Amino acid sequence: MVFFDLFSQNPDIVLIKAGTSLFAEGDAGQRMFVLIAGRADVVVAGRILERLAHGSIVGEMDLLAPGRRSASVIAQTDCQFVAIDEQRFQYLVQQTPYFAIQVLRVLAERLRATDKLLMPMASA
Repeated sequence: MVFFDLFSQNPDIVLIKAGTSLFAEGDAGQRMFVLIAGRADVVVAGRILERLAHGSIVGEMDLLAPGRRSASVIAQTDCQFVAIDEQRFQYLVQQTPYFAIQVLRVLAERLRATDKLLMPMASA
């Protein structure tokens, strides 16, 4: 099964207009999202950390360790996201081990990117 296929039947679609936020750094979060149409940016401390494309996931940290959003997601074009709540997330992790591995990979890649982003600031 292709990673994106896991979300193709989910009816919880969130539409975001270009230039607006899916969520903002510091917001409370209870869902993760999969981008199914459009382009968006993950922004941390006013700097672009990642450019999202079809199939990208965001907001996963809030389902693993609830708290405030660590980044903003801003639509560059009109976007469609599939929203995944905790119940669906747990189901996907239990039923599809590949899904859990992909989420962990995204977390690791973002941690590395954030480290690189913040390194110049630490030496200043």
